[in-house]
Amino acid sequence: MGSIPDPGEVTADLTPPPPSFDDFQRQTSLMTSCTLLWKELSDHFTTLEQNLQKTSDALKRKIQALDTETKDSLASLKKREVTIDGSVEIALERLDDRCEAALRSIDSDLGEVDDGDGLLLALKTFCLKMSSREFWRFVITKKKELDALRSQIPLALGECVDPPRRGERSEKGNDLGWACVVILESLIPVVMDPVIGKSRLMVTPMVKKRASEIAETWKRSLEERGGIENVKTPDVHTFLQHLVTFGIVRKEDFDLYRKLVVGSAWRKQMPKLAVSLGLGGEMPDMIKELIGRGQRLDAVHFTYEQLAVRKEQSALRAVIKCIEEYNLEAEFPPENLKKSLEQLKKVKTEKKKPVPAAIPANKRTRASTAGPMPPAKAGRLTNAYVSSFSS
Repeated sequence: MGSIPDPGEVTADLTPPPPSFDDFQRQTSLMTSCTLLWKELSDHFTTLEQNLQKTSDALKRKIQALDTETKDSLASLKKREVTIDGSVEIALERLDDRCEAALRSIDSDLGEVDDGDGLLLALKTFCLKMSSREFWRFVITKKKELDALRSQIPLALGECVDPPRRGERSEKGNDLGWACVVILESLIPVVMDPVIGKSRLMVTPMVKKRASEIAETWKRSLEERGGIENVKTPDVHTFLQHLVTFGIVRKEDFDLYRKLVVGSAWRKQMPKLAVSLGLGGEMPDMIKELIGRGQRLDAVHFTYEQLAVRKEQSALRAVIKCIEEYNLEAEFPPENLKKSLEQLKKVKTEKKKPVPAAIPANKRTRASTAGPMPPAKAGRLTNAYVSSFSS
């Protein structure tokens, strides 16, 4: 008889049961889930890597731009420092010449003023003798020769020992805005550095301090005169030209400058003055505001000036590219050109809310709610710019 197998004994020939279809489906589903998860993680890490690479590239470009800007700034500062001695030497030579000319002019007679040469001689005589009052009186009698004055006054002011002080004294105590503006405009080429140009003005700290005090006094007097809306345009023009001439423009006052420019936009010098004040980037918004006010002709003038600034940018880029392409950096250092280009590009405007349309006004509209301007002659003869200052 065969032996009965022990129930607890494991037989070697027993095989596990074959997997069921459900087990196969579960394993398939698990593999699919793992594959999808792996792909998702792989895509995620790839995206992270790409973002990190983009951020790294952006940081590198920014660092390079900052390095370039720092290098240009240091080069510009070094050049300014190096040119100080040369500028001072030129100024001292001019001072000696002016002193000698002033001594010679003491005994000379004024003579007849019947042509351009006579006009220049008379202006130079007053400047050499440092007679601010006589200089001013002579200028206001020559209003009909305004074009000749604009061309001759800079030459005459160049003979002064301290041209900015002469201009400041001519302003003080006078209320003829047109003459103040002419003298202030004529000072700009005189006070420019003879080596590096208008990027450095040869104005003494004492004169600049006094000019700043005058500007602050004028700003404080706005409320006393009823706000920006009630300020006369010749007064505004003289104030803004005063800031540009003495190099005392302040960024924190840009909003005030903008309101003043828009309120007196009908003046033909305002577009160029706005650029000189650093408001070139505000031009698009000012143009929209002028159109909204119905001052379309003034908007055209501002648009023309904006296009002129763009052309200047294109010209600067072309010159810089030419210098770099032909390796002319040694003969023509491009630092000042790049700095000028950066200054033009820096003034970017932020998007602002559209200005609500106002009632169309005539050409001599002042500010947003003001009525028509008084006649041109009345405005020119009653400027309160300097007379409103405290002595």
